[in-house]
Amino acid sequence: MARMQPRMQGGEQRSDGLKEKMVSVNRVTKVVKGGRILGFAALTVVGDGDGAVGMGKGKAREVPVAVQKALEEARRKMFRVPLKNGTLHHAVIGKHGSSKVIMQPASEGPMRAVFEVMGVTNVLAKCIGSTNPYNVVRATLDGLKRMNTPAQIAAKRGKSIEEITS
Repeated sequence: MARMQPRMQGGEQRSDGLKEKMVSVNRVTKVVKGGRILGFAALTVVGDGDGAVGMGKGKAREVPVAVQKALEEARRKMFRVPLKNGTLHHAVIGKHGSSKVIMQPASEGPMRAVFEVMGVTNVLAKCIGSTNPYNVVRATLDGLKRMNTPAQIAAKRGKSIEEITS
């Protein structure tokens, strides 16, 4: 099974206002009696630029079809993440398999595909362990699902927002 290097491509804006970003395309080969059958697996992320993000995978014999399938799945699996002025509310760790990512708010920082389509511009992110693009994206989404707003934490503890943030 041959593998292409993951590459980041420019996010595209669609008519429905969603930003699309292709994270990686893998070429896979199935060996059969008559020879080899080539296929492609695509990994994409989709976001609205205001806190909603989704990940999708697609497989097909041709790259454009695989990417289209992945984008459709990403649109179906979108979820919301609470943001504060284009950054995260607090530091968070996401895990999936042997991949682990640490994300924390920052004044200026690097931009990644997931954060870019979601609308986060200022974040520090570090990838620990496996750098497999599929697991890194899943770990990033896992960490983002663990995000809480100060209002949610205050309600859970039975305190006011001022007591929590001070």
